[in-house]
Amino acid sequence: MSNIGFIGLGIMGKPMAANLIKGGHALFLNSRSGVPQELTAAGGIACDSAKQVTQRTDIIILMLPDTPDVEKVLFGNNGVAEGLSRGKTVIDMSSISPMETKQYAKRINGLGCEYIDAPVSGGEVGAKAATLTIMVGGTEATFAKVKPLFELMGKNITLVGGNGDGQTCKVCNQIIVALNIEAVSEALVFASKAGADPAKVRQALMGGFAASRILEVHGERMIKRTFNPGFRIELHQKDLNLALAGARAMGLSLPNTATAQELFNACVADGGAKWDHSAMVRALEKMASHEVGKQ
Repeated sequence: MSNIGFIGLGIMGKPMAANLIKGGHALFLNSRSGVPQELTAAGGIACDSAKQVTQRTDIIILMLPDTPDVEKVLFGNNGVAEGLSRGKTVIDMSSISPMETKQYAKRINGLGCEYIDAPVSGGEVGAKAATLTIMVGGTEATFAKVKPLFELMGKNITLVGGNGDGQTCKVCNQIIVALNIEAVSEALVFASKAGADPAKVRQALMGGFAASRILEVHGERMIKRTFNPGFRIELHQKDLNLALAGARAMGLSLPNTATAQELFNACVADGGAKWDHSAMVRALEKMASHEVGKQ
């Protein structure tokens, strides 16, 4: 059993922390929105600050919304850096900028500590079921040390490369997911407007080369109109911003990523920042003057 710090207990962080507690670890917890009662009831220990979490633990995990949040928690007043001592390990499981991640790692390494970036994919369902895909950037030695913790939270765990490479992999994941959501949205809007039953179209497509997890899970959401997150559009927007900013910096074009981002932007303009990202279909429905499943 290890003393583990966990900072950030939102939709994803709360079940991830719960799985570490179930795995027999002592968890010291902090979150901007407060520590959920169910985690303290399960044995987690609430702390007043990120600094206090860090002082009481050997491995500190972050699960935060965006790059500025990670920087503030790491290096701000009463942050992680103030509580570090040599030999501790910081694991950032947030989805943030690969370039900033490399800088954060250097600063933490300069304090005599190890740094791992380990963003995840799988959403709330994967977090609860401990089946997350975990994309890791760091040294092989540190990865080997913390892998047993990852195995309590996920199934597909890959050391991609050095610091920042885990975040780069997550950006790639989010490009693919967004474009697949867009493709499924277009197909189901087309089918429905043409007068076909979108549920039966989806069922048929699931047996062919067009089959995918997006068609399976999010196609069903689009048909049943279940757009509670899940994974919020505003967070996927943030991830595509990372992709497009990186593309500009590297001098390359991601035209379909830009289109997917514009569809998310249209949803947000319609009040949908907190809809599940499968609700991208609503932007296409608005342009078609037709809702999937309505004849």
